[in-house]
Parts: sequence; structure tokens; C-alpha cells
Amino acid sequence: MFGLHRVSSWRVTTLIFGLLPGLVLPLIEEEKKATFLTANVGESVVFNCPLDFPHDIAIPYILYWNKDSKSILSWHEGVMETWSADFKQRIGFLAPDAPFGKGSINLTSIRESDAGWYECKVFFPNRSPSTRLNGTWFHLTVNGGDLLGIPPINQTVLEGETAEFACVTKDSAESVTWHKDGLPITELADLSQRAEVTPSGSLTIRTHMDDVGRYTCHVASATGDTQEASAYLNVQYKAKIVYSPPEKFFPYGRPAILDCHFRANPPLTKLRWEKDGFLFDPFNVQGVFFRKNGSLYFSKVDESHGGDYVCTPFNDLGTEGPSPPIHVMVQRPPVFTLQPQNLYLRKVGDSLEMPCDALDGDGSHRPSILWYKKDGSPLPPNRSYLTGGNLTIAAVEEADRGLYQCVASNEAATITAEAELLIENSPARAPYNLSASSTLTTISLKWIPGHSKPQMEYSVWYRRLDAPEWKTLKIARGASQVTVHNLAPGRDYELMVLSQDQRGDGMFSKIIRYKTNDPESSFEGSTSKGMNQPLESFQQISAPRNLRVHLDVEGYLVSWEPPELGANSLKVYTVSWYEDGRETEIIKADTTENSFIVKDLKEERTYHFRVTALSDNAYEASSEMYTIHIPDYQRARVINIGVVVGLLIMFGAVAALWYVRNVYRRTNHKQAHFDDS
Repeated sequence: MFGLHRVSSWRVTTLIFGLLPGLVLPLIEEEKKATFLTANVGESVVFNCPLDFPHDIAIPYILYWNKDSKSILSWHEGVMETWSADFKQRIGFLAPDAPFGKGSINLTSIRESDAGWYECKVFFPNRSPSTRLNGTWFHLTVNGGDLLGIPPINQTVLEGETAEFACVTKDSAESVTWHKDGLPITELADLSQRAEVTPSGSLTIRTHMDDVGRYTCHVASATGDTQEASAYLNVQYKAKIVYSPPEKFFPYGRPAILDCHFRANPPLTKLRWEKDGFLFDPFNVQGVFFRKNGSLYFSKVDESHGGDYVCTPFNDLGTEGPSPPIHVMVQRPPVFTLQPQNLYLRKVGDSLEMPCDALDGDGSHRPSILWYKKDGSPLPPNRSYLTGGNLTIAAVEEADRGLYQCVASNEAATITAEAELLIENSPARAPYNLSASSTLTTISLKWIPGHSKPQMEYSVWYRRLDAPEWKTLKIARGASQVTVHNLAPGRDYELMVLSQDQRGDGMFSKIIRYKTNDPESSFEGSTSKGMNQPLESFQQISAPRNLRVHLDVEGYLVSWEPPELGANSLKVYTVSWYEDGRETEIIKADTTENSFIVKDLKEERTYHFRVTALSDNAYEASSEMYTIHIPDYQRARVINIGVVVGLLIMFGAVAALWYVRNVYRRTNHKQAHFDDS
């Protein structure tokens, strides 16, 4: 009995262990939590699937997406295959930088038939076993299909091909209208000639490159119910020239730009310039650079830059050919031979003559000369006369005060000379041309004075848009700009400037409305251009490299290496930093060196640094952020002192023990000698 019982127990135990995987695995599968998603017909939805690699190390894998236990999509070694015709052109992977898992997909133009269970599953062909318990489950519920049965799906076609957008209704009595980017197609004259709506409600278009956009079908029932769905049309074509001027004048000794006017979809990959029939490579020509849009930038024009230029754009589809030749002629800009005075003071009723004359730089002929009032108002009619280049104003009136410009121009360049007319015994005139810039808590305001009296003063009036009362800020005499501090982040403000002289208050400027920066985007978003991204085609400056911060004798030394691209066009570096948790208090400083000393950083705090390189052509690129924690040096000094004191006490104790031991030994030695004697 005992032996039989032992054999039976062994069999039962073996049976239990044999069945255990089959019992446990279904339980594990049952316990997996699904993600429940809901979408309307015509919308899109993202299935977020993070991939689970063995030991978190990426190895070769095959990704499958299943719907209701049937495969609809697979991916292996960069090749995606859609197994179900119902999902073609509607399902795809997300961009690599999207904030979703590596196996995530986007399903667009959702239909009622898309409802059901979806599973993301990964296989490892070079590993045994090839599968792991890493399936991710989703359940999609589709709502709102009362009128629309099949919505349109995104289309990508070549120019000249026909694009077809389906819009199948559930009832033939329902009406269908189409819009492009929010406008009815019937109101777009060119598109309406190439578009046709079929009796079933679908839209067909004989495509042109300008047809790119979002198309929406609106379905309406007889009872007034409506439903709509949208899809995007992408029209691709070879890179092509859209405009090319037959000739272009360059000013000698000054900067100039030669543009190549092209369009390309897919985006431009290469742009080739030729000069006088030979390849023109700006990287091998001193003082000539590629701009980001493919244009040629000449930092200082000379006679060698003249000639016939041809540009040819390329994209992944190729090119439709080069531009017609652009004949570049180098011409000397005008030079003033006679200029008006800077300031004229007249009384009402007086007459005024302001002289002005110019010649071309080579002295060949006289450029055109015109006079304007700088504020844009016309010259006084019937009282102003132009003789040669001289302007005469008869019977001066109060309204004639202001800045005047003499403008001399030829085909190459335009030069200006300014003169100001002041009227005696007149009140202070209002400032004009107000402009502003902002940070999180400040707004910097600039303006042009109404006139430049020596005793002119200004005060700034400002208030938050939702505040009833104005605040004032007095400005130093002669200043034409000011920064208003202690403002609330992300709020709209109204500002105006009051002019004052020795007679008292003058006139207010026009009100300017401006908003302080939002805290969420002030630091991270302000310098995002070029940050952690590969260099774009024709980018003129790259980001500073190897940013580092370390303690120096004078403070904390922020150092970096210059950009790899465009260092010769660098204008200035901007060093930005802020304390962790105080993102709204960003500190900035400009320098032309490759290092900067920052003082007064607080101990036991964390700081974030970034350096932005700005080029002469206003392009900028920012380094990666560098974070440093400032230790508590005072605590470290106290600890060091404590350690030193402890060591001294220990050494003292050891010395005392050694001394007591020696005294004890000597005493014992003397006592033994005394006993022997």
C-alpha cells in the first residue's frame, strides 16, 4: 500500500507539473489588460505598442499586427506589408521621434468595420523560443456611422494623375458636398474645373501641384443630420523652376543674394548652380555661401561675380530642368555729392529748401533722386517742389514737421539721407513706430521720437489688458527705448509713450498690444531650431559643440567648441541658463568668445545651460542642454574640518597611549632592578 501510494503520488505530481504550463499560460493571457479606444467614422486613432526585447537589448525581430486573430500588417527588416486590402493606404507606422512605442501604428479614415480586437505581437527569428509573452491588446469601438459608410482615405499621387476620394453614404437620398481646406470646391475656380463629384458622392481630381491639402466630404440627410470626414491629398512632382528673372543687378562692395525660385515635393535634396556654363560651387569661392533655401549669398560683391547663372533643383523624383540664364551685372551703388543738413528749424509761414544730389559710384550718370516723408505721409501738395535733387517747401505749416528722406537709387542699390524739420513754439509731438519684444516677465519697447528737441523726455504708460488702471514709468532724458519689468508671464499688455518737453506734456503715441512669453515654451522652445537635429540642406550654421561647465577661480566657466558649419558667419553666442524649478527666470548673456564666466551660482542647486550660435544672416542653432549640480561647499568644508580634527584626536590618543606604555615599561624595569638588588 505504501509503495502503491508513493507511485500514485509521483504520477499525480508529474501530471500536475505537466499540465502546469497549460494552466498558467491561459491565466496569464486572461490577465493581460487591454487598452480600450473609441473613434468616430472618418477619424484616426493611434495604437501604442512598446516593444519588449529580451533583456532590453534590441535584436532582429518580426512585428505582426492582428485584428480579430487575422494578420493585417507585418514588418521585418524595414519592409512593411499590408495583408488586408481593407487597410491599405489607411494604416502605417508613426515617425521615429513620435512619443509612442516602436511598434505603434496609426489607423486613419476609420470605418465601422474597423471595430474589434487588435493585437501587437513580436517574433525573434534568431532566438529560441521565437515568441515571448509580449502581446499588447486593444479594443476599438467605432461610433457615428449613421450617415457615412466609407470615408475618404489619404492619397499620394504624382502630378497629372487622378486622385479619387471615396465618400459612400448609407442612403442614396443623402447629399454630399466637398470642401478643400475649409472652402467649398465650387468657390475655387481652378480646382472646380479639374474636379468632379460622382453620383455616389466620391470626388475625382486631375491633380496639379497646388492641389495639396485637406479634403472634407459633408454628408447631410433629409432630416437635417450631418456628418463629415476628411482626408489629405499629397501631390508629388519633380523639382521645378517657377520663376527666373532675366537679369539681376549687384551692388559693388555690398552684400547681394541670387535666388533660385523653385518648388519641390518631395523636398529638395540638391541644388546645382552653374556660372557661364561651368559648375559653380560656393564652397570653393571666397565670400559666397549657400543659404538655407538654396540661394547664393555674396558677402561682398566684386566684378568677378558678374556673369550668367543657372540653377537646377533636384528631389527624390529628379528635376524638370534648369532655370533660364540669369544675367548678373555688377554696378556701383550711388554716392551722395550733396546732402541736406541734419536739422532745420523754421517758423510757421517760412519757406525751406533742402539740397540733395548724387552720382553713380563710377560717375557714369546721375541716379534717380526722390524725397519722402519718413512717417509715410505725403509731401505737402501745392507747396513742395523738386528742382534737380533739391526739395523746396513754401509757407511751412505745423503739419510739415518731421523727418524727411532724400533717396538716390539705381539698379544696384538705394541710399538715403535724412533731415528733420522742427517748427518753433510747437508742442511735443507723439513718438511713432513703436516696436516691442518680450521675455517671461518683461517687455522691451522701442520708438522713434516725434522730433529731437534737446529737452525731450518720455514716460511709458502700461497696463494688463484686463486691468482698469494704467501704470507709468519715467524714462531717462534722450532715451528712445525702455524695458518694463515685473510683468506676469503669458499675459497681454497695452503700452503707449507720452512725449514731454519744458512746456509740459505733449501727445501720446498709438497704443501697442504685446504679450509676455508663456512659461511652458520660453526656454525649451525658444532655441529649438537646430537642436539635436542633423544639419538640414543649405543650413548656414550648426550648433555649438561639447558644451561643458566647471568651477574656475573667478566662478563657473561655461565653454564650448565652435560650430562645425558656418563658423565664419558667426555673429554672436547667446549663453542661457536657469535654476532647476525656476524655468521662468531665464538669464541670458551674449559673447563672441568660446567661453563665458558665470558668477553667483548658489550652492546645493541644479542649473541648466545652453548656448545658441547666431549667424550674420539671422540663422541660429542651439547646443544640447548641460545640467550641473552645485554642491554644498560649506558642508564639505565642515566635514573636512571634522575629519581633520578627528584624525588629530586619534593621533593624540595613540601618542598618549604610546607615552603611557613607555612610562609603564620603564617603571616596571626599575622595580625589577630594585627587587634584584
